Amino acid sequence: MSIPIFVVDAFTDTAFKGNPAGVCLLPEAKDAAWMQNVAAEMKHAETAFLVRSAEGFDLRWFSPAVEINLCGHATLASAHTLYREQQARPDEEIRFFTRSGELRARKDGDMIVLDFPARPAKEAVPPPYLLDALNVKAQFVGRSADDYLVAVASASEVRNLDPDLEKLRTLSVRGVIVTAPADKVGVDFVSRFFAPGAGIDEDPVTGSAHCCLAVYWSGKLHKTEFIAHQLSPRGGVLHVTLAGERVLLGGHAVTVLKGSLLA
Repeated sequence: MSIPIFVVDAFTDTAFKGNPAGVCLLPEAKDAAWMQNVAAEMKHAETAFLVRSAEGFDLRWFSPAVEINLCGHATLASAHTLYREQQARPDEEIRFFTRSGELRARKDGDMIVLDFPARPAKEAVPPPYLLDALNVKAQFVGRSADDYLVAVASASEVRNLDPDLEKLRTLSVRGVIVTAPADKVGVDFVSRFFAPGAGIDEDPVTGSAHCCLAVYWSGKLHKTEFIAHQLSPRGGVLHVTLAGERVLLGGHAVTVLKGSLLA
């Protein structure tokens, strides 16, 4: 039996920008080892696997190396694919059941908006090698449920980061978010995300990191709605809203490949 699989560039309206994700529409649940093998074969930061359930879709995400607890761009790619392939109505809010609880997606004009849990970072002592690996002077170091958050003074520091990935690989977290105030009119903050321990040296655009960033920048900028740029080489744009204990992540997506898995 062939299984539909897609490659979707998320948090961009231009093909070959943003963050590519695999999206696999399964007729029934598959075992974790098979999904991990597919994700390793796809080699994207994450591949999403969806199975229709009574009230929505069961959703799991795998990097090339491990299963992931929460992924924004592959969820955006999943919602985009379900709408595009007419697996969900244009006016329908899609419910996803995941390791991080229930997530939702809806269309808002030409954007898709995700409803995710906030993941605040508590101030933390930086672990050995973290700041050395980044070669930055931190204004704040915190730890969320998944990642370390490092705030620096300027967007140019974020833009010019060249971290020691081998040192970052030793950390006992999913990844490291580095952020600063934006230096461009109309943008509130910038970031980059590194997760070599999860098989992702640098993630092009990381929706789930903004569940942490929204809380941090709300405290700094005293607002709840933001335009965020992730400054990876591919780049991406996120419309971010902090809504109590939830974070709304808005973005565009473009399908670049549609095919079939035969194994």
